[in-house]
Amino acid sequence: MTYKKINNAFIMAAGRGTRLMPLTKKIPKGLVKFKQSSLIANGIRKLKRYIDHIHISVGYKGPILAKHLIEEKVSSIINTDKKGNAWWIFNSMLRTFDSPIYVLTCDNVTNIDFKKIERDYYKKGQPLCMIIPTEPIKGLDGDYIFRKKNIIQKLSRKNKSDIYCTGIQVLNPKKINDKVKKTEDFNILWKRLIKIKQLYVSDIRPKKWYTVDSVNNYKNLKKIF
Repeated sequence: MTYKKINNAFIMAAGRGTRLMPLTKKIPKGLVKFKQSSLIANGIRKLKRYIDHIHISVGYKGPILAKHLIEEKVSSIINTDKKGNAWWIFNSMLRTFDSPIYVLTCDNVTNIDFKKIERDYYKKGQPLCMIIPTEPIKGLDGDYIFRKKNIIQKLSRKNKSDIYCTGIQVLNPKKINDKVKKTEDFNILWKRLIKIKQLYVSDIRPKKWYTVDSVNNYKNLKKIF
C-alpha cells in the first residue's frame, strides 16, 4: 500500500489548567517543568523526530507560551483564547488543509510509533477522524470507547469499556469542514462523526502514555517516565 507521509501535527495548548493550580497560576499548563524543560517542549521534540511541521494553539497566558514556542521553532501558533477546543478545525488557517494531521494535547506524555499509526490510518480508508486509544490507567479520567470493529458507536465517561481516549487523533480538517456542521467542541464533533460513521478507533496503542491533568498526576509522572 502506498500513501503520503503524515507530516503535520497540531498540539492543543490553550487551556487554563485549573486542576494543576498552583503550578499554573503564573504559567500556562504547557510550560509546567518536565525533564529540564517543559511538558510542551518535550512533546514538540519527540514529534520532530517524525514530523516536520508542528502547529500549536495558545490561549491562557498566550504571550508567555508563544515566546517559548518560537524558541522551539514551531511552524505556526494559533490564538484560540476563549474558544472551544475544536474551534481551530473550522476557523483557523488549517480549515482548508486537505491532508491528515496528528492532533495531541500539551499535557500528554507518550512514547508512540507514529509510522504505525500512519499505516493504520490509511489501512482503515482515511476516516475523517481516528482516535488513538489506550487501556485505562488508574487515577486518570477518560472517555471510554465502545465500537463495532473499528467504528466508534459511543464515547462515555460513565460506562466503562476496555479502552479509552488518549487525546491523540488523526483527522482531516478540510474533509471535516465539507461533511460536518461547525462546532467549537470536540465532544459535539465526535457525536456528529459517529452519526455518519466517520469516527474510528486505531488498533495501535502507545508504548507508554500518561496525561498530566492534576497535581497528583504530575507528582506521579516521574514514576512513569
